[in-house]
Amino acid sequence: MAENLIGVIGGSGLYNMEGFDLVEEKKVSTPFGEPSDKIIIGKLGSKQVAFLPRHGRGHKYSPSVINYRANICALKMLGVQQIISVSAVGSLKEGIAPGDLVIVDQFIDRTRSRANTFFDGGIVAHISFAHPVCERLAAVVYDSAKELGIKTHKKGTYLCMEGPQFSTKAESFLHKNLGADLIGMTNATEAKLVREAEICYSTIALSTDYDCWKDDEHVNVKAILETMKKNVSNAQKVIRTTIEKMSEKRDCACANALMGAIMTDKKMISEDIRKRMEPIAGKYFR
Repeated sequence: MAENLIGVIGGSGLYNMEGFDLVEEKKVSTPFGEPSDKIIIGKLGSKQVAFLPRHGRGHKYSPSVINYRANICALKMLGVQQIISVSAVGSLKEGIAPGDLVIVDQFIDRTRSRANTFFDGGIVAHISFAHPVCERLAAVVYDSAKELGIKTHKKGTYLCMEGPQFSTKAESFLHKNLGADLIGMTNATEAKLVREAEICYSTIALSTDYDCWKDDEHVNVKAILETMKKNVSNAQKVIRTTIEKMSEKRDCACANALMGAIMTDKKMISEDIRKRMEPIAGKYFR
């Protein structure tokens, strides 16, 4: 597959969007297992796009059991160098109303039972993660939303909880007090793995509700789905516009995120580990 393929991770709908020309559905096996579903390859305008439904088509996988490592590795193996992620979230701020879009710039990770690194089982790396999204790509996404006149917040902190249950009221207030703007269950894990894979990453967060911190509000699936229908159209417009604006040139730090980060002595890295890590970090073993 050609490099500079643009990756999009999200829920159902993108491959049916206006202007998306389906080319093929590709099954990709990785050293980290099977991704959530076949990857849908097509053209959106003048650009090649690889779409991956995070939860699998039909929403089969809970946030805690998604094989995030296989998802990101599969996209990397296809040549993806930049990813736009779309995620439904709850709002923890009065000013971020249901229906608003937020271009996430920070994460607080409160997950506890999922693999969030490629580097384990005999190899260690410590990447820089102070700025967890690609600021260059995020700026293009925000400018696209602004150009379209869609109500979008330029920045926001996304607290990633384990799930799959929604927050208790006590937790919702705790998350607010931690300084988070949004609550979700997936994107911090993705962002960590994408950085290790040296791929650029930006999240379009779709506010669907006020979680349960407001006295007159509580989150439920029916309300989320109703708001999502309204949000999806706007998100698709932003994705289309962003993809046309995206540059193939990556002059950001994402492309070399592993440089100097692998701590394990090369002589101590087994052939099995080298083989497993080849799609992610093979150039650093040569």
